Amino acid sequence: MIQNKDLQNDDQNNLYRVLENYIPTKIAAKKNADNSWEYGYNREYDVVIISKNGSIGQVINVAGLNIALPAKPMACYKRDDNPEEQYWEREELPKPLSKIQTIFQWNEMATDFKNRWVDYIESQFDYREDGFWFMNNGVSTYMTGSHWMYLQWASIDVGYPDFREANRIFWIFWEACRADERCFGMDYLKIRRSGFSFMSSSECINVGTLVKDARVGILSKTGADAKKMFTDKVVPINSRLPFFFKPIMDGMDKPKTELAYRVPASKITKKNMFNTAQEIVEGLDTTIDWKNTEDNSYDGEKLKLLVHDESGKWTKPNNIKENWRVTKTCLRLGSKIIGKCMMGSTSNALAKGGQNFKDIYEDSRVTTRNANGQTKSGLYALFIPMEWNMEGFIDIYGMPVFRKPQAKVRGVDGNWIINGAIDFWEAEVDGLKNDADGLNEFYRQYPRTESHAFRDESKQSLFNLTKIYQQIDYNDSIIKEHVTTRGSFMWQDGVKDTKVIFSPDRNGRFLISWTPSKTLQNNVHIRNGIKYAGNEHIGSFGCDSYDISAVVDGRGSNGSLHGMTKFHMDQAPINEFFLEYISRPQTAEIFFEDVLMACVFYGMPILAENNKPRLLYHFKNRGYRGFCMNRPDKVYAKLSATERELGGIPNSSEDIKQSHASAIESYIEKSIGMDMLGIYRPSDEIGTMPFTRTLEDWARFDINNRTKFDASISSGLAIMANQKHLYIPEKKETKISINFARYKNDGTLSQMIE
Repeated sequence: MIQNKDLQNDDQNNLYRVLENYIPTKIAAKKNADNSWEYGYNREYDVVIISKNGSIGQVINVAGLNIALPAKPMACYKRDDNPEEQYWEREELPKPLSKIQTIFQWNEMATDFKNRWVDYIESQFDYREDGFWFMNNGVSTYMTGSHWMYLQWASIDVGYPDFREANRIFWIFWEACRADERCFGMDYLKIRRSGFSFMSSSECINVGTLVKDARVGILSKTGADAKKMFTDKVVPINSRLPFFFKPIMDGMDKPKTELAYRVPASKITKKNMFNTAQEIVEGLDTTIDWKNTEDNSYDGEKLKLLVHDESGKWTKPNNIKENWRVTKTCLRLGSKIIGKCMMGSTSNALAKGGQNFKDIYEDSRVTTRNANGQTKSGLYALFIPMEWNMEGFIDIYGMPVFRKPQAKVRGVDGNWIINGAIDFWEAEVDGLKNDADGLNEFYRQYPRTESHAFRDESKQSLFNLTKIYQQIDYNDSIIKEHVTTRGSFMWQDGVKDTKVIFSPDRNGRFLISWTPSKTLQNNVHIRNGIKYAGNEHIGSFGCDSYDISAVVDGRGSNGSLHGMTKFHMDQAPINEFFLEYISRPQTAEIFFEDVLMACVFYGMPILAENNKPRLLYHFKNRGYRGFCMNRPDKVYAKLSATERELGGIPNSSEDIKQSHASAIESYIEKSIGMDMLGIYRPSDEIGTMPFTRTLEDWARFDINNRTKFDASISSGLAIMANQKHLYIPEKKETKISINFARYKNDGTLSQMIE
């Protein structure tokens, strides 16, 4: 038991970080004294306050979002004085109250009966509103009101839910999404059987039974799934609520399409407990329903809560991205957000709906916001690794058992835990190592990393997915900040065509893993007034450019640039990618200048597609034509006039497409993942490719539809640039026939033979 507790502490940062002294102690104490902290987003301290009593305590960071919890009360509920016997335990509804079905029956009860139970009922409303504190293995533990409602009153398929630390963080993050005025809700990337469907069903009831004149909607991967969630989860939870939380319904007790509340649940207090039914009854006019799965489901309707279940499994012709564009408008009035979305799912293979869900998830990272302070999607992304929420490996305190314990551990389900979640997972992975598609499906269902969650099917990939994913897994295991640096290039003192410097910047568009020494930086040679790359012997750049600054629908492809070294005898990595740039700045000119500065800083030439020539003209007009490589598959005399003027390589030729794909394929086989046969490096040595976004692009690459794979295009061109000797056309041998004159030497005078 003690060993497991230590493991929890070691891995605590997997879910959240405690921000010590994030708000100055004096300021926090002063505002706590007069309870003046306001629920919602606090701009001054960049923190979302989920406390509703005006006081704050611990500040934590979950998935990049700073969240202030309520201040710890003087005393917390505990079931026992022995810490080892302190854990969550649901409180049964007292039998006298279980006999009351409606508020009207309560009003008819005797005064003594009401006096006896009114404090209990008041406390239930307080827990629902403010949350609940309890002692858990000697630790004061807070859960939100929605989480308490789920554990205490949401009857599910196995009875009532267990307390899990992973779900506690989920509910805290959800409360922060509700409190944050900038946020449209959450996008939860989950593992299979994590309880999301039941948690979101519970929240449907929690919200639906609290608000007036509102609508709660449900969508799933199909209309049948949405209906099943409504009838099998939402309706039963509603039916089993205690009378003091349960409004009067209009219609059947077990509806198939809509729950309609016409009378609200009113908070029973000492002041109103003697009121008559007529004085309490008011129209609620709140409904909970579901819709069939279509791109325009709920279009034009106003929603208080939208639950998007199985959102990573929408398949054609339905598109979760298109639907979110529509339903997002249902949660706002002008610039004001009036409703929230609870979206969650495991992911299908990328070609089967997973890519659209992944796009929304990537657009929901809280660290990337627009000028309005919102993420691109409006949602906030949350991922909880499988080891935190795997059934059969959660102890009685709701904490995961990561590794095999020295002694068996009491599980929350009443069984003994003798193995660790990670040990179990690793054994499953080892058993599937020869079944690529089976392994990827297992990763998607039980991901330990975000990359696992979005694994694709191997049959969909042109390249060796096993090696690509080995490399991605390795990248996920390292601290990325120790390997790569995000930043920007700029001209020294703002003077163009002088010296380029690199500046680390978390909002920069460049991601680099190596910078050359001072003697190699800005190595530019000038010959006949034209500037040439001085470090061509070290490496090259490949670029997928674009010409048009703006696009009508905002969906234009990114500009992409990759830097890669080759075999050399200088002080630099060998045959490694060192720079990744995948972005679309506001204007094409900004992109062109970014590319130019990178080439100058590293002193390396660039091979770019010449069917979009504005980048090449940018180089030529600034005097850098010598940096632009000519297509390597033709001798100079065979180049067209435009190719001689600008350089570059076309992307329309079928031979070029095949050579490009072959270059990437060969590089992956030699330099990515594990070389199990030990041909190119020791079999226990992983390859070096720190740019996971490019690896993922390789995994999805489609040679017949290359336009959306910007990273693959530019990285492949970088490989081709470094291997240009492989594409030099062979000189054909020409047989020259020379006819020598032949003579007949008979007699005294030679005669020519014709």
